[in-house]
Amino acid sequence: MGISASGDGGGRGRGPPRLAVPVGLAAMFLVALVELHLRRVWAIYAALGVAVLGVGLPGLPDGLRSLLLVAAYPVGAVFLLANRRVPGMALVALGAALNLLAITANGGVMPASAGALAAAGLPATEPGFESSAGLADPRLAFLGDVFAIPASWPLSNVFSVGDVCIGAGLAWGLHRVCGSRLVPRWTGNAGAAPPSQL
Repeated sequence: MGISASGDGGGRGRGPPRLAVPVGLAAMFLVALVELHLRRVWAIYAALGVAVLGVGLPGLPDGLRSLLLVAAYPVGAVFLLANRRVPGMALVALGAALNLLAITANGGVMPASAGALAAAGLPATEPGFESSAGLADPRLAFLGDVFAIPASWPLSNVFSVGDVCIGAGLAWGLHRVCGSRLVPRWTGNAGAAPPSQL
């Protein structure tokens, strides 16, 4: 069954199929990402593992959970530092630092504003440990989860200024590494040895 580019349903090959252009662009993006040699990737997996243990491992005291969540950030920083020349990585690091600052200032919990929680349709308090929660007297509250994806939208949740920086850094890096009309393609190689080591 053919797909007509002209939209008349004939499907007899007058031009490329409609899906050819987006599929081709996606393939080019994937090739660019595959060619990107990142360093210390293990640190990202380790940081995620530490954070997942902190949130999901049953039977841990809340203090240890908070400690594990905070400890995940320096582990992830190993990856960020090793790949600091990759476009967008500095903005990701800034976002992570802002999140870490808010979490450590509040005893290992990210403060969430009552307004953001309500907009996302989330309860202000729940039994058990919460990595993000409404606090009675939060410190650096403006760095906490003060934004919301509305409850009527898919994936409704709260997020912080740091999360915005992380998302913007990843988007910028993706555009630079893969190339787009918005920004020129980055031709550096994060995993290449410096000229002095070649």
